[in-house]
Amino acid sequence: MEESRLNTYSPLSLAFLGDAVYSLYMREHVIRLGNMSARMLHLKTSALVSAGAQEKAILTLIEEGALSPEEERIYKRGENAKTETHAKNASLTTYHRATGFECLTGWLYLKGERDRMEELLQRAVHILTDEEHEE
Repeated sequence: MEESRLNTYSPLSLAFLGDAVYSLYMREHVIRLGNMSARMLHLKTSALVSAGAQEKAILTLIEEGALSPEEERIYKRGENAKTETHAKNASLTTYHRATGFECLTGWLYLKGERDRMEELLQRAVHILTDEEHEE
């Protein structure tokens, strides 16, 4: 999509798409771990797609300097977007940070930067699964 057109989308529209892309990526990651019960698939996926997990991943990516200035700007647009609701199991701050990550994911997807999007999502998986082993 052309950048001029892409910039007309609201951050919440980008996050709407980003949520689906992020969720699909994480579901695919979990299914590639091997055959398991539907319950286990759900539990493993939920641990990766929760607002808390998304917050943890994006804060680590930012701390590591993994985002370009433009990507940080898009993330901030999503993080600062005014929402009418928030997740029942997450604080408003956590929800906004997760929305920012979803906004960035949706933006990269629509921009056609799939390789970059996958690079960040793969890094998020490593951040979240390495942390699982530490607990």
